[in-house]
Amino acid sequence: MRLLRPISSFAIFIMALAFSGAALAQTATIPQSSFVASGAVNAPDFPVTATVGRLSPESALATYERGLKEQTTALAGYTATSVIDAELPDSAQKAEFELKRHYVAPGVLEFTPVRSSGDKFVKSNVIVRLLQSEVEHVRKREQSQTAIDSDNYKFNYKGASQVNGTPVHVFEVKPRQKRVGLFKGKIYVDSSSGRLLRAEGRIAKSPSFFIKNIDFVQDYSTVDGLTLLTHIHSEAQTRLVGKAVVDITDRDYQPEFAGANDARFQTVAAVDGSN
Repeated sequence: MRLLRPISSFAIFIMALAFSGAALAQTATIPQSSFVASGAVNAPDFPVTATVGRLSPESALATYERGLKEQTTALAGYTATSVIDAELPDSAQKAEFELKRHYVAPGVLEFTPVRSSGDKFVKSNVIVRLLQSEVEHVRKREQSQTAIDSDNYKFNYKGASQVNGTPVHVFEVKPRQKRVGLFKGKIYVDSSSGRLLRAEGRIAKSPSFFIKNIDFVQDYSTVDGLTLLTHIHSEAQTRLVGKAVVDITDRDYQPEFAGANDARFQTVAAVDGSN
């Protein structure tokens, strides 16, 4: 089982940086920028053994953790569609961006704008900063620092529940260090397969004085046998612009496997908030 994007709180780390930028740059504009990341990216596998019946909490967590420790060798890249909705409720400012996301191993990341609408400030100072932060995070190879694993977290079993009708084991997670990008909250692991279905909580450490806290929910789905991050809802309380809400939906994943196409994607696309 191959995982296209690492199971981590990386998305929340990106949110934190984006909201921090928005708070600090209320009157700033973002010029047209090229967003490309290069370098090796650790993209772990997430192997799941077909299981009849229910795994014990210990077995489900062990299956989940084994998947995080394995490197993918089959993945050459992927394309997907990302839709980002951002809103500042206190000022009734909102915007939406739709983009094509293209990743090619070992670490080329490109965003191609499809359409955008809404408030220019929100587009430039929240959405575009979010994209810039994601590329920078990949470039610095920081995925292992935010992975939801026993190196970064302590797990405490909290009982059984359901996520969208699927039985799950619920684990409380507490970061071993108070570090930006980690969170305190819960994860929900499929009790039959060991797949991660949801992570939720609050960031452990604010990246900026201007950010009071960030709460989030991340949902994962199985697409063509792959465990993929499909939706993030995040709400931040800032000191300058009030509440900030961001929803990111990823869909239409198209994985590319090693050997299927040896070409490497090297072009550079720009994303800005001018449309």
